[in-house]
Amino acid sequence: MEKKIRLHDKSFRMFIPNEDIEKAIDAVADRLNNDYADATDEDPVVMLCTLNGAVIFAAELLKRIQFPLVLKACKLSSYVGTSSTGVVKTEVPLPSRLEGKRVLIVEDIVDTGCTIVAMVDQLKERKAKDIRVCTLLLKKEVYKKDVKLDYVAMEIPNRFIVGFGLDYDELGRNIKDIYVLDE
Repeated sequence: MEKKIRLHDKSFRMFIPNEDIEKAIDAVADRLNNDYADATDEDPVVMLCTLNGAVIFAAELLKRIQFPLVLKACKLSSYVGTSSTGVVKTEVPLPSRLEGKRVLIVEDIVDTGCTIVAMVDQLKERKAKDIRVCTLLLKKEVYKKDVKLDYVAMEIPNRFIVGFGLDYDELGRNIKDIYVLDE
């Protein structure tokens, strides 16, 4: 029998089991450890976690990362319910002192790319010396922006999902697997 859950008024079915997510995170962490092997205590990487969705992914990366880093957070969003509004709203602003820093944006999911573009623009204004993007999930068929996504753990189709940090109207973030809307 297929595993299903219900959140608010919608039903979701199993899409990506936790074991597959963990393997994808291992692969991304290996690449990060290789690419940032030159980071030092004097020049740590600033890991910028986008709240609330990327918290689980960032926590899993932190367990695997072997280079010096500083953890910061921000909250930008363009989602209401199950779809993007296309308008990015800042709820927790990016840190101000990033001039000359290497910044690694950690996102839960990239689809339209509106949030990533807004973050990268703000980081450029703050004169970050290097900006890279790491996302757990990418909806490749939807993403049409020019900002390079340096680290993508998994590509998925353009479907609405919950679990592993992702929510439907604030519910479902704590589910260890990823579920897709059962349409």
